[in-house]
Amino acid sequence: MQPNQDESKRPFQISKWLICLLAAGLFWLLNALNKDGYSLNVEYPIQFSFNDSLYVPVTALPRTVRVNVSGDGWNLLRLSWLPFRTEPVSYEVRNPMRASIINTSAMTAALAEQIKHLKVNYVVADTLEMGFDRRITKTIRLVPDSAHIDLLPRYVVSSVINLNPSTITVQGPARLLRGFSDTMLVKIPGRRIADNYDEELPLMALRHPLVQRSSDKVFVSFEVAELLSPIKK
Repeated sequence: MQPNQDESKRPFQISKWLICLLAAGLFWLLNALNKDGYSLNVEYPIQFSFNDSLYVPVTALPRTVRVNVSGDGWNLLRLSWLPFRTEPVSYEVRNPMRASIINTSAMTAALAEQIKHLKVNYVVADTLEMGFDRRITKTIRLVPDSAHIDLLPRYVVSSVINLNPSTITVQGPARLLRGFSDTMLVKIPGRRIADNYDEELPLMALRHPLVQRSSDKVFVSFEVAELLSPIKK
């Protein structure tokens, strides 16, 4: 009977040993997190401040900046686990046309002002390039491609080709928009057209991630008639 009693007690002893081990590990972790002197590179959210009515970024602005901070374990743990729940640091671009990189000294000072519970050591100087251009607006006239309308034989366009809108405005970087033509040719799809035409067409040209357009569709309408006698040449 004695061996059976020892075997019944063994699982209980192992459980107590595991509980003690977990308790000791938790105590060590809590004690370590309370200590100072740790340093860590973290991604901190950044928000750029500039006059977006006059300037437009021509390169993708970083959403975060890598910064080296030091402090106690609790604050570093919170910042590394929940970086995007913190308030973004504001970085002012004073002269966008001359700004090519983020000023790491100014960024470090801005971060130190915002992160009160940690010491900001430095900003890691990678992916800190940026570029801006002047924002301009240009008006482009829409012109129907009347020479390539596919009609049935003996049918002709018998009215003015109406476009609504007749012009669109585009807004974006000056260097890009200056290369755009003052007119945009609107192609009219359809084969062997024999009826009056009323369609809303997408404007496929001038699509660019940095360009904003006042409209991406145009309504086209015109009348079609059949000739009763051959066209004299």
